Amino acid sequence: MRLLTTVAALRCYLTKRCSENAVTEDLRLDEMTGWYQTAVGLVPTMGNLHQGHLSLIQRARQENSTVIVSIFVNPLQFAPNEDYQRYPRTLEQDQQLCEEAGVDAIFAPSPEEMAVPHKSIQESKVTQIIPPSAMMTGLCGRSRLGHFQGVATIVAKLLNLVQPDRAYFGQKDGQQLAIIKRLVADLNLPVEIVGCPTVREASGLAFSSRNQYLTATAKEQAAALYRGLQRAETAFRAGDRNSNKLIAVVQQEVAMVNTILVEYIELVEPTTLMSLEKVEEEGMLAIAARLGATRLIDNTILRDRQPIIAIDGPAGAGKSTVARQVAANLGLVYLDTGAMYRAVTWLVLEKGIAIDDKCAIAELTNQSKIELTPNQDLQSSVRVWINGTDVTQVIRTTEVTSLVSAIAAQSAVRQALVKQQQSWGQKGGLVAEGRDIGTHVFPDAEVKIFLTASVGERARRRQQDFNKQGQSEINLEQLERDIAERDWKDSTRKVSPLQKAADAIEVQTDGLDVSEVTAQIVNYYQQRLSQW
Repeated sequence: MRLLTTVAALRCYLTKRCSENAVTEDLRLDEMTGWYQTAVGLVPTMGNLHQGHLSLIQRARQENSTVIVSIFVNPLQFAPNEDYQRYPRTLEQDQQLCEEAGVDAIFAPSPEEMAVPHKSIQESKVTQIIPPSAMMTGLCGRSRLGHFQGVATIVAKLLNLVQPDRAYFGQKDGQQLAIIKRLVADLNLPVEIVGCPTVREASGLAFSSRNQYLTATAKEQAAALYRGLQRAETAFRAGDRNSNKLIAVVQQEVAMVNTILVEYIELVEPTTLMSLEKVEEEGMLAIAARLGATRLIDNTILRDRQPIIAIDGPAGAGKSTVARQVAANLGLVYLDTGAMYRAVTWLVLEKGIAIDDKCAIAELTNQSKIELTPNQDLQSSVRVWINGTDVTQVIRTTEVTSLVSAIAAQSAVRQALVKQQQSWGQKGGLVAEGRDIGTHVFPDAEVKIFLTASVGERARRRQQDFNKQGQSEINLEQLERDIAERDWKDSTRKVSPLQKAADAIEVQTDGLDVSEVTAQIVNYYQQRLSQW
């Protein structure tokens, strides 16, 4: 791991890294995900790393071949009366944690190196990034004037310096996350902003560098913030959608700790940060409070949608068949992601576009509208439309099948289709399967299943499929070797390795038929539903 403290060293490192990975594009592309094996992930921090930061690093490590952590206590985001001078700086400890977490490089510049003075944003003459005022005037923006201009300015500089493929931020600061996503969208920056779940101490208190200002007793008291949000979640699941009622529930719980001084409790739309009177689809219930001199924030996302079931697992585990059955059993939509890639492939052929004309394919995909509608036939449980044309049958032709892998391997295609999938997921009611559905596409899915089976069982099933297709006898031992090798490659690849999501349950399918596996998942879904 390298420690870089100057912009010149950072640029040299990135150039060298790029040179070392200068192989052909076919080798750099992950055939299963379409993600570049040379992808760079950035985790911007102010140091004093804790479990929350480490969860961001872990996610970045899973999805990128190079992970860079920036450590910069940004003077532009502190007001004159805030804790800039005493903010904890623990670079040596942070280096050790990054080393253990597999970080490739730390970028830890001084304010002078970042060309910003030791001054607040109001006093600074540096060129500034100013997000939409409507996103900064509420929540923390009321008491922290200039804070988000300071954050946006430095984040924009970091994104420009590192030029990562992805940058990772925690959901704990929901306002910051929304503003940075808006910044990237408005400035057309070629980076994906990945929001990651809040990580909490055993008491429920969200991890924060400022927690170290608290005594053990104060930490116990501070956990009341999360208890209040949990009570509001319970009320929401019971049917309360009104802002005043949900806020009152939080206030009632927090008021039981008289040492907590509430700054605000608000319900806003998570993307625009506009105030909500009622949750129609999605709302962010946010709180800020002081415990002595320490300011704490937290939030929870309230979604009024049907649940999403995400089914991940190794090749040959029967994910597609089971997902179709589960969707049919529960009356949910089966999100046939494979059919989406086939639809794009069919359209590329229909338009006569060369398979290697990636620019034309990127433009075509981003201009296309794919629709999936339920179908009564379980063998083809979804009807597929692209730009108003029903392509359910024609996407199964040999010609499409032979080319779909090449189309799916193009990163622009994957990005466009994942964006569509996530858009559909906002309303829920989906069953989706894949290798990273629960970890990447729908990390907020209410039900996550990791479907697996032994190598021997999967080889036996595959042999049966080949026999049914009239193919010559396939050696079982060779199939087992092929599957074991595929598992090893999938689980050890640098980008998006096959793994079970932390909140997924594993379903081992050896000795079970499809109906039995389906019943297990349906039962688990119904148990979860009763808890909501």
